[in-house]
Amino acid sequence: MMKDQATAIRREVNQLIELQIEALKQESSLTLSQLSDDYGRSHKITRLYPELDTIARMQLDLGSVRAS
Repeated sequence: MMKDQATAIRREVNQLIELQIEALKQESSLTLSQLSDDYGRSHKITRLYPELDTIARMQLDLGSVRAS
């Protein structure tokens, strides 16, 4: 179950990063709306990474308990 959740979060982060890259590749200046979207994606990415870290730590802890 944790692997599924981690996979879903990784997929979402990758999609958000791709959107960030595409937005920043534009030759024209970003509009206020695009800047707002960019900020929202950035904030969401920043929020999701600690969740991934927590899941990874939990998986490591479970692995070490099973190995004991």
